[in-house]
Amino acid sequence: MRKKTIPITGYKESQKKNSGCERKRVMGMQLRVNKERLKQNIEELAQFGLNANGGVDRSIGSEADLLARKWLTDYAEKLGARVHTDAIANIHAVLPGTEHLKKLVIGSHHDAVPNGGKYDGAMGVLLGLEVMQCILENGIWLRHPYEVLMFTAEEPNPFSISTMGSRSITGKIPEEMLLSATDCYSGMPLPEAIKRAGGDLSRLKEDRMTDKEMSAFIECHIEQSRNLDDAKLSVATVKSITGIYREVVTVQGEANHAGTTPMPYRKDALTAASECVLAIEKIAREFGKTHIVATVGKLNVKPNSANIISDSVSFIMEIRTSCEEEKQAFLQKVTEEFAGIEKERGVSITREINLNQDGVVMSDLIQKVLTEETKPFQKKTVSLVSMAGHDAVHMTNLTKTGMLFVRSVNGKSHCAEEYTRIEDIEVAGNVLLASILRLDEMLDVR
Repeated sequence: MRKKTIPITGYKESQKKNSGCERKRVMGMQLRVNKERLKQNIEELAQFGLNANGGVDRSIGSEADLLARKWLTDYAEKLGARVHTDAIANIHAVLPGTEHLKKLVIGSHHDAVPNGGKYDGAMGVLLGLEVMQCILENGIWLRHPYEVLMFTAEEPNPFSISTMGSRSITGKIPEEMLLSATDCYSGMPLPEAIKRAGGDLSRLKEDRMTDKEMSAFIECHIEQSRNLDDAKLSVATVKSITGIYREVVTVQGEANHAGTTPMPYRKDALTAASECVLAIEKIAREFGKTHIVATVGKLNVKPNSANIISDSVSFIMEIRTSCEEEKQAFLQKVTEEFAGIEKERGVSITREINLNQDGVVMSDLIQKVLTEETKPFQKKTVSLVSMAGHDAVHMTNLTKTGMLFVRSVNGKSHCAEEYTRIEDIEVAGNVLLASILRLDEMLDVR
């Protein structure tokens, strides 16, 4: 049960209080979010999936996911929002506006990686609801409808489809992939998990979002890096989100007896693959402090036996950068390095692209508004490139899109030690609130 120590003021109460009155003019009003309520809500939502290590386990279709969804839905309904769940089980909570305009939307995800933190994704959802509650408590009537959009399964999950909610609802995932996906641990089909969460994949086409629905979209998210923490700043405007490029690299060698094959006669796929991995790291380091990183985080060794020289190794090479020219220069260097390894080791190397997601630039207008509304709350403003993928990427072809980062202590995320100070979250909430009010005045003026 939800604690009642901090009352919820709903839409109906606000409507009654202000019936017969004109919409309040909000520009210049000193409105502030409720820090204590935010703190309480973050702690309450974290209880769903909290484990013995202090981390949060809340993946799509899990019991914790279902309980969190009910809590969020109940909270939004108590505020008086119109709440519905779409085909992929994204939750939409909407307040009507006074004019027939497209929506202003704040959105993020509520799921968590295994043993994750209580702030990644969830903070952005709760800040969206806090903005809604502040609007209602102050009797404000926005011209635009205002929506909090809570995305399904942004994080990597047992179904191996990340940013599932935002990609599915924008038509970026083939329906066949969704229908055939299964939980790698339990074997549960994805359609069943989505149905448990309140969705229905048979409605996917009719629920697909278009560019006719939103006037603006903002995602607020913890930074997951240490730029803000090092600078001792609460928030930053995001100027772009990295592209993500992945290749499956297969090194083909020759299996043979580990004891009887002399070293000069070996075609060891694992040692060759190891050189490839080190070459990738070396190339990334040569780019210095530019916004490009490379990772090899998964290898498959065959036959994976102690007394057999490895026959083949496959691994995934991931490159992240928002600059296409840098990516192409990186790949050219990889090609050159791999050719040398092939020749030296007597192996063959094949490469197959399995993800090539372009980087995206945030809306100039949304960047400007977020930056200007940050000025009253911290000594200077900064803009950052996001080196992590986010749901906001998939909103950019539908509407003006922006992101606000919030300080991560010691840059930690995707772990139980993930922490963001409530004072920094409060700043983010005030920036979001002021930005929504300003965008409501600026956009779609007739």
